[in-house]
Amino acid sequence: MSDTTPTTPPGPDPPLTSPAIGRDEWVARHLERRLPPRLGLIERRIRAVPWWAWLVLFVGAACMLPVFADSGYVRRAYGFDIVLYMLLALGLNVVVGWGGLLDLGYVAFYGVGAYAYALLDSPHYGIHMWAVLSIPLVVVIGAVVGLLLGLPSRRLSGDYLAIVTLFFLQLFQTLATNGDQFLFGAGNVTGGANGLLNVDPIDFFGKEIAVQHNGVFAVGYYFIALGVFALVFVALRFVNESRTGRAWRSQREDPLAAEVMGMPVNWLKLMSFAFGAAVAALTGTLFASLNASVFPLSFYFVTLITVYTMVILGGQGSQWGVVLGAILISVLLELLRDTGNARGVFYVILAAGLVVAFKLSRRLPIIAAAVIGFGFAAHAIADAVDHSWVAGTSKTWTSDWVIIPEHLASWVPAVTYVGLIASVLALTLLRGWVRAVALVPILYLAAFVWENVMLAKPEPTRYIVIGVILISLMVLRPNGLLGEKRVEIV
Repeated sequence: MSDTTPTTPPGPDPPLTSPAIGRDEWVARHLERRLPPRLGLIERRIRAVPWWAWLVLFVGAACMLPVFADSGYVRRAYGFDIVLYMLLALGLNVVVGWGGLLDLGYVAFYGVGAYAYALLDSPHYGIHMWAVLSIPLVVVIGAVVGLLLGLPSRRLSGDYLAIVTLFFLQLFQTLATNGDQFLFGAGNVTGGANGLLNVDPIDFFGKEIAVQHNGVFAVGYYFIALGVFALVFVALRFVNESRTGRAWRSQREDPLAAEVMGMPVNWLKLMSFAFGAAVAALTGTLFASLNASVFPLSFYFVTLITVYTMVILGGQGSQWGVVLGAILISVLLELLRDTGNARGVFYVILAAGLVVAFKLSRRLPIIAAAVIGFGFAAHAIADAVDHSWVAGTSKTWTSDWVIIPEHLASWVPAVTYVGLIASVLALTLLRGWVRAVALVPILYLAAFVWENVMLAKPEPTRYIVIGVILISLMVLRPNGLLGEKRVEIV
């Protein structure tokens, strides 16, 4: 009788979310409940495609933008500027997503790169260095500045680190704004509030890259920025898969446990600061050379918040996630500049929110029809009472549905805006059909506030919309669109 061990007949491979070596069973079960089966399958199939294949496909598709867009505005706003934000998001992801450090001074490194390039390639000091020499030098300068910032911050974490890095950002803004007067007795260094002008464009051994051609944004800069993005993405990918990348993630999850295992936690923090600062400085050179000028206002807190939103929305720790976040936020911010585009974006988001909330249940068409009917009824009643209530100047496809008064009383914007916020908060306390019924007038109130209050102030409205989207996504998907899935005990 032979001593043999029965073998299990081969069968289908277990799903990617099932328990496996190195995967916690609780986390696996949690992931199975996070997404519907079909969406989970699609996500797993997408993640199974090699990263380099996605990169080649993405860069190839991005190269086609100038072919389909003749407008210089589109090439600049939806091409070059988006690539800049993708680079900034990749650099911030090193510090926040991989290193786990709350760096609120990140935009200062972006400014350091822009000002350093402007000083090396402009008439300010009469230095006109070749870009092939000045850009690597600026990257080194950015990394060194990041390393210096990390030295006093290496033993800090959380709120304390955020305070120190925020102070660094404020210090940079102060020096940049007043650097024409008191910067260590060196005279006019930064140009002050007037900035540095006549910055040289990027050149290769004396051959300059044209910024404009026949008054239209030239595509040369776009392709250069796209090439830089591909190189940075690949380099950071290799770093993330190296021992350094694994050590970053370890100290991000538990610095004490990582230090006990012999990892140089303080040195890892310094490296993450240096890598992130180098990418930001590199991005600053592209920004300064294209605009031919550098001003302090370009590196204020709103830029930091925008880049942080991209990283959080896309998913901290995921390279493709932060790239997707940069694209979505950049496109939305540009669309919301125009009133017509902003109106369409609002109602698309409203409809998408209903689909996400009610999926394909029977409540979805009922609530949608109720909202539409409620709007026409309210508009008809207002018109019958006083025609001036619906005689607003905005004659659009929504003017027969949303009440737009000819003269909006001064108290209406504040009351309706605060009332909308209070109604949405109260809605979270309701359940079942009571919530569905209450949702109908609240959605119409949102449309009223949008048409009469928000569209009149497009600049703050852009960031309010982004904030609402971010909050909603964090409720539905706390790790972001493509973020690393983790279960935290709270």
